[in-house]
Formats: sequence, C-alpha cells, structure tokens
Amino acid sequence: MQEYEITFIDKGVTAPAGVKAAGVHAGFRKDPNRLDAALVVAEGPHVTSAGVFTKNVFCAAPVQVDRELLEKHTAHAVILNSGNANAATGEPGLDIARKTAQATAQALGLAEGEALVASTGVIGVELDWGPFEVGIPALVNALSKDGGHDAACAIMTTDTHPKECAASFEFEGNTYTIGGMVKGSGMIQPNMATMLAVLTTDMPLGRSSAKEALRRAVNVSFNRVTVDSDTSTNDSVFFLSSGAAPVPQDDDEAFNVLAYALRAVCENLARQIAADGEGATKLVTVNVRDAASDTDADAAARTVANSPLVKTAIAGHDCNWGRIAAAVGRSGAAFRQNDVDIDIIGMPVLRAGLPCGFDEDEALKRFEADEIVIDVSLGTGKGGQARVWTCDLTHEYIHINADYRS
Repeated sequence: MQEYEITFIDKGVTAPAGVKAAGVHAGFRKDPNRLDAALVVAEGPHVTSAGVFTKNVFCAAPVQVDRELLEKHTAHAVILNSGNANAATGEPGLDIARKTAQATAQALGLAEGEALVASTGVIGVELDWGPFEVGIPALVNALSKDGGHDAACAIMTTDTHPKECAASFEFEGNTYTIGGMVKGSGMIQPNMATMLAVLTTDMPLGRSSAKEALRRAVNVSFNRVTVDSDTSTNDSVFFLSSGAAPVPQDDDEAFNVLAYALRAVCENLARQIAADGEGATKLVTVNVRDAASDTDADAAARTVANSPLVKTAIAGHDCNWGRIAAAVGRSGAAFRQNDVDIDIIGMPVLRAGLPCGFDEDEALKRFEADEIVIDVSLGTGKGGQARVWTCDLTHEYIHINADYRS
C-alpha cells in the first residue's frame, strides 16, 4: 500500500467534524460511579455507514439486528452498553435490541433504522429495558463534541483503561480526520475480538467505499489481534462518516488516502487491545516473513501468538526459542526446518534451523521492554508475510476469568 502523511492527534471518536458522543451511567452495572452506556452520532450532509461483525455463529442479538439494519438503512448513530452482552437471550434479546435501536433513533429525531445497537458483558443473561429507558434520554442530553472520552470509558469491561485514537491528513488543500474508540481485553482472537469499536470520519464517501475501506482496515488490524484464541459472540466494528468536510474532487485518490489513514488508526487501536490483554504485562508482536504465501505466514504467526507455552515463556522473561520453533512447525505452513531463522527482541537465537549462542543476561535486560518482538523467517525464497499482535499469559489472566461472573 502506498504511504501517505498522516498526523496522530490526542483525541478519540469525536475528533472528526460533525461527530458527537456521550457516556453515562444508566444502571447496567451496579457501581453508580461506573459509566456503562455510550452513544456516538454522526451529523452532516453526506452521512455514510458500514459495519463488520463477528464470524461466531453463536452471535449476540445486537449483531443480528445490526446486520439486518445495515442491509436497508444508513446508520447515523450507535448506542452501546457494557455489563450485559445480550447474547444467547433468544427472542426477548432480539426484541430488546430492536426496541433500543428504534428508541434511540426516535430520541435523536432520526428515521427508523438509522441507529444501531451494541452490547458487551456477560453472556446468557436477559437484558432489562429499564437502564435504556433511563440511559437513552440521558445520553442524548449529554451529547457533545467533548463526549468521546466518556463514551470510550462506558464501553469497557475488563479493560484497564479506555482505548482511543485519532489522526488527520491533508487532501486537496483540506483537512480530514478519522477518530475511533475500542474496547477489548479478553476473549480476543482474530475474526475479530471481544471487541466493540466505533470509527468515524468527516470525509464524504460512498457506501461501497466505506465498506471496502473498513474491510481492508479490519483485516490488517483487529483481525490480527489474539489474546486467548477465543472469538466472541458480540464483535462489532462500526464506521460512520458525517460527510461534514469538503467533498473531494479525486474520488479514487481520496479513497486511497482515507483507507491508509483508517488502517493506521485501526492498527493503533489493535495494538492497544493486545497491550491491555487480561492480566498482560507485555505487548507481543509476531512477524513472519519469507513464507510460501501470506496465508502460510499468517498461519505461522497466529500459531506462535496463540501458543500458551510461548506466551508464558514471555511472562517469565524466558528466551525460549524452542517453543516458537515448535509452534511454527505445527502451524501447517510449508517450509524446510534448516531454512528457518528466529530473532527474539532483536537477538538472533536460531539460524538455518540451528541454535546460535546468545547472552542470557542481555536477553533478560531486553525483556524489560514494554513490547516483545518475535521475528521468524521461513526461508522459502518467496514473499509471504504476516504480523499478529498478542500479549503474555500470566496468573492474573486466570484470576480475572475465573472470577468474571462473581
């Protein structure tokens, strides 16, 4: 992909013109000090929307409803709640999701079908209407250009902090902006993660362009994150364009720069997810190159990233290349053992399939870094490559998930 100049800015989902948001406590959670409902609204002359959802067949009611709505309507808003996933709740769950979308659209003065709904939290518990009855008017009243941070806080579950990102770029003498927020820290596996994300822009674009830009960005960002190899029932990524900035003259080049900037924002958010994996102390980046194909590289990278033995070795600051080699070997990727090179945190540990000496004390020092990078070359002579982000696996992960419903 051609590179373009973009500037990251210290803002979130409301960074683009024409976008407002809010976060309030509506009562989905018992703690009155914890925000648990969010609303993001795009207002402008050329509103466009797109969505990407979980591939889990056991998908939540909001996912089913949103898919239906996006087939027929352009979404101007997304309402989200934390504390309850509204998954495995049958017809009552679908009814609540539809009612929530309709009530939100009505409260905003939108047409039916122009508001989407998302939920995250515990699976299999019926979602009460009461908090929405309180939360929808409170969210509408609280909508503001400064409400993005509260919205990002409101969608957190086991996240330790809100995750936000924004970037701007120049095109044809005009400034355009992309903003985003995401939640996710456990039940994270590509396709996508236990993840809710809302992305926004003020660049006017068509429906097909919005869908294609989002698809491309998700495939190289959120679909490259794994914390624990579990794919959630509720994964949803929403993309709203307010169209509030000037209309570009060169549609093709405008799409290219938008797609590049959207990918950059999504990659930033994806890295934030991996770094904040449940119980994690390290962000781990796995790079595989020189594979027979991108598919082989992806299989190898994902197998390494999902290996409990690799992840626990990193937690223990153990430069155990054998676990990486074993993971690559069972990944299904085609290669010859004596062609493989492995580096850990920039240190060569395997060359041509054989171990090479490294300084254990130096390795321990390098493990103090916040990000651990694993580089694997399969040596096939071809150009297949892939990158996956994950985290280490600690005792705290077990503690968080063992007590999740307590």
